[in-house]
Amino acid sequence: MITEIVTFEINKEMGRERVVALFEESAEIWRSHPKLYCKNYLYDPDAGIAGGVYTWDSVADAKEAHGEAFLARVAETFGSTPRFQYFETPVVVQNRPAHN
Repeated sequence: MITEIVTFEINKEMGRERVVALFEESAEIWRSHPKLYCKNYLYDPDAGIAGGVYTWDSVADAKEAHGEAFLARVAETFGSTPRFQYFETPVVVQNRPAHN
């Protein structure tokens, strides 16, 4: 199992409500993805960074999901190019379901 961290720059003037709305719009894409275990959205308004943390079986699955269509969507929506990091995930602890 691997964890992929994807980050990209956002306009610091883009308010939290707008960022969260965009995240919610894209969540349907990820809810139906057959190879994705989990996605957590990231948002740091002070640094002007957003992104996600994904759990996959392999780096190949992550790269397949984040191909040209994903790159184009981030460029169109946020005006930036994502950065990708991959980590082996040998142990996962999940004590309780996430909530908003």
